[in-house]
Amino acid sequence: MTTPSAEVLVDEPAPAVRRLTLNRPSKLNAMNLGLVQRLHAELDGIAADRDCRVVILTGAGRGFCAGLDLTGYGAVPGTETLGPVQRNFAVQQQIAALIPKLRRLRQPVIAAVNGAASGGGFALVLGSDVRLASHEARFNAAFIRIGLSACDIGTSWLLPRLVGAGRAHELMLTGRLFDADEALRIGLVLEVVSGEALMDAALAEADLIMRNSPMGVHMTKEVMWSALEIPSQQAAIDLENRTQVMVGQTEDAAEAMRAFLESRPPGYADR
Repeated sequence: MTTPSAEVLVDEPAPAVRRLTLNRPSKLNAMNLGLVQRLHAELDGIAADRDCRVVILTGAGRGFCAGLDLTGYGAVPGTETLGPVQRNFAVQQQIAALIPKLRRLRQPVIAAVNGAASGGGFALVLGSDVRLASHEARFNAAFIRIGLSACDIGTSWLLPRLVGAGRAHELMLTGRLFDADEALRIGLVLEVVSGEALMDAALAEADLIMRNSPMGVHMTKEVMWSALEIPSQQAAIDLENRTQVMVGQTEDAAEAMRAFLESRPPGYADR
């Protein structure tokens, strides 16, 4: 399956895996109106696709996503007659809405970072569930380098939770570029591989995820992100308890137990 689009390519590199490739390689896949709208639309479609188990997000060419296209984003439909503050706010909201959309997907999102991930592209990496990188990957909170705040598109919330507040504060205050090896060392990415091996590594990770039941994976994603916002351990445990009992009543949970006892791979039906 391949869906041609000027800004985002969609294909199925393995059964039940959807790959979204940001496709403005001449601009290092920088965000403009067309790319962001298309990415929203594709994520909406995946959310309703019961056959999709895992999403891989990557970029075409040398870059993952260089952030906002500073040569021009475009006007969000319906804002053409508004003032400049209102128009810019609509752009801000449209881009930032991608991060909670990634989180709301029941399918885990694997970021396969093949090159530069700056600004909004860095935020897409942070908003993914699993992060892998090639040796060519570079990262930075670029907003501060163009006179803005580094606290943008969820970065101020996500980055400290992934690498710790001290490291996050330095990366946001300086906006400096850091490479894949540093990203691995600080725990931002899970693995660093050659560019040629990056997609194989992402597919291997997707395969490990898909060995588990669809509902179990969905609920794990939902609760693990919610637990980052819960103010107490007991509140997290209460949520875990209810989720565990609910998932335990599914047919897939019974099938997983049978398969374990019979030493065979489970056959999930998402029921």
